[in-house]
Amino acid sequence: MNINRRNFLWSAASGTVGLAAIPAILSASMPTAPKKQKGILSSLNKGDVILFQGDSITDAGREKTKQLANSPGSFGSGYAFLSASSILNEFASKELSIYNRGISGNKVFQLADRWQKDCFDLKPGLLSILIGVNDFWHTLDGKYDGTVVKYENDFRQLLTLTKKMLPEVKLVICEPFAVLGCSAVNENWFPAFDSYRIAAKKMAEEFDAVFIPYQAIFDEAQKHAPGKYWTGDGVHPSMAGNALMAEAWIKALK
Repeated sequence: MNINRRNFLWSAASGTVGLAAIPAILSASMPTAPKKQKGILSSLNKGDVILFQGDSITDAGREKTKQLANSPGSFGSGYAFLSASSILNEFASKELSIYNRGISGNKVFQLADRWQKDCFDLKPGLLSILIGVNDFWHTLDGKYDGTVVKYENDFRQLLTLTKKMLPEVKLVICEPFAVLGCSAVNENWFPAFDSYRIAAKKMAEEFDAVFIPYQAIFDEAQKHAPGKYWTGDGVHPSMAGNALMAEAWIKALK
């Protein structure tokens, strides 16, 4: 194998993944953002708050006692930590405060239950939400009787209230995703899970939010390495998967 500074390759579980893989994946899977959605990060005001919200994918093992802004322990080890680190590095002069308030296992209605403390009280100027996989996943074991209609209605109600309370907030809606061929995701997920993805995109359109197409991104990623390289169980990303998600998040808002 030839090694040089411009094309360093490393072995994955099967096949080979290059350092250029993530830019290639994102170029192929992310459409060009509308002009009004470009440059959101650079348009933030000095001292603004950015908030990441969601379930375990966002939570990523963060501590939930202090829940400090810009704190590694309060961010866990996932895409939110990587995204926030990149933002703080590039926009140091803006003195941004970035929080992670994702909680493992959450569905949309559980976000709503804690929205005053974990959103409104923080007064974010930019709010990113990744939610939906549990709204479907937890129906498979019979412990939750939610439907995609409930997911969509709950999400719309939450976003409507959010825009009422924070009329100037900039919204990011992340697409829930699932990767086949991993330990938790099988054929039983599809096509039913697709309707939750469609509902999330619909919410982004209704509320003029930036939409990050994580399903398309992970589908494209599997052309470079198998699903288990990006996520062990098909839902929770690996180190590589978190890096991919963070790069996508940053690209969508720059």
